[in-house]
Amino acid sequence: MAEVKKMFIDGEWVLSSSGDSYTLINPATGEPLAEVTKATREDTQRAIAAAKRAFYEDGWCDVEPLKRAELMNAFADEMEAQVEDLARIETMNNGKSLTESTYDVYDSANCLRYFAGLCTKPTGQTYQVPDTNVFGMTVREPFGVVGMITAWNFPISLAMWKLAPALAAGNTVVLKPASYTPLSTIKLFEMMEKVGFPKGVVNLVIGSGSVVGDELAKSDDVDKVAFTGSIEAGQSVMRQAATNMKGICLELGGKSPVVVFDDADYKTAVDGAVFAMFYNQGEVCSAGSRILIQDTIYDKFVKDLVKLTKKIKLGNGLDEGVNMGPLITEDHMHKVLGYIETGIKEGATLLCGGHRATEGALAKGWFVEPTIFGDCTPDMRIVQEEIFGPVLCLQKFHTEAEAVELANHTTYGLAAGVYTENLGKAMRVIRKIRAGITWINEYGPVYNEAPWGGYKQSGIGRELGTYGLDEFSEVKQINVAKTSAPTEWFGTVD
Repeated sequence: MAEVKKMFIDGEWVLSSSGDSYTLINPATGEPLAEVTKATREDTQRAIAAAKRAFYEDGWCDVEPLKRAELMNAFADEMEAQVEDLARIETMNNGKSLTESTYDVYDSANCLRYFAGLCTKPTGQTYQVPDTNVFGMTVREPFGVVGMITAWNFPISLAMWKLAPALAAGNTVVLKPASYTPLSTIKLFEMMEKVGFPKGVVNLVIGSGSVVGDELAKSDDVDKVAFTGSIEAGQSVMRQAATNMKGICLELGGKSPVVVFDDADYKTAVDGAVFAMFYNQGEVCSAGSRILIQDTIYDKFVKDLVKLTKKIKLGNGLDEGVNMGPLITEDHMHKVLGYIETGIKEGATLLCGGHRATEGALAKGWFVEPTIFGDCTPDMRIVQEEIFGPVLCLQKFHTEAEAVELANHTTYGLAAGVYTENLGKAMRVIRKIRAGITWINEYGPVYNEAPWGGYKQSGIGRELGTYGLDEFSEVKQINVAKTSAPTEWFGTVD
């Protein structure tokens, strides 16, 4: 039997107290990949206690910002030194192409460096109050213990979006990676151990959301919880967090529109539409899964969109030339195929794809062909619900107002894009679309310097940028009397 992968609690690599473990499957081959320990509620509580002790008793809360920055930069150095190993692990566990995994590693190292640079930069305010004897100011302080729950589609990136700002702000952490994809996160914690993060400051607990995630969300000793995942799971975290009114940051789903006007740079828009949907197999919360096309170019645009989509090469992400890998699990593959069947029944026109890919070695993995539906209407489930797979819905519009109405016609509000050479129109439309992350004449780039988060049911709070650092700190008001004098509100003191 293969060695069971361990979790990291209070500075030590340990197995579950129950002895339970589970098997990970390589989504490209359908073969066993690794055996991983499965935490209990008691294991989670032990990790939380370690983080609390490290913050309050061992003095992490008093470690100077420059020292935190040095540790984070050393961590980034390790990531870059081991980029090939990390990317390979990510691809085997998640399925994405090696090119995408390599990009994720470098971008995550940059994320660390960005927030390391912010460690010494938090600023407060001074303020004037009516009492001229009082000097007022604010400072920012860490929450304390932060619980983190990440999703399986970008294991390294999503871990770093939480770890980097939380550590920069001075918190201690307990991180639960997605059950399907813990391997790259285990590697990250090996690096943090190597560079010398103090005992208990960073803790890794591997297990189910119903056990580990539930405990992180409801524990009185966790001061904030940061979560990335589905709306349903996010609602559960929110309910549990309400038991002690802890801070929350929820990055949830999306059904994001990409609006293409007839005056757009045509080739750029076609290219952008394909990238928006099929990057990372469509397993992206911000995927541009609804392309809204002006009626005057609809037929030509659809023809060229399908033509370019058919050039996508499916395969094992480790193989050269592959630019789209398998879906994460067999169950998820069948869920996506179920949505495709629903789209056909609802009357959408299947323009390409629509099936499980089974040619040669693809038959062993969880591959779904890049799929495009035309003639979609707002009431269809495939238009309203997040599929989280390579299924693109096309809608036609005539006027600018109609484009905005269609774009906003979901419960989500994560991302949106607009393609037009008319900058005034682009700004009008983008300002009317209810979404937190938007692009004009491109779609998808993520910048560590810019806030990430959505409107409506796409979440609460923001990650990345200075907003992301603020998300992991509290604001304290301090009022200082310049001279001491009794108020004599209730009389004089004898």
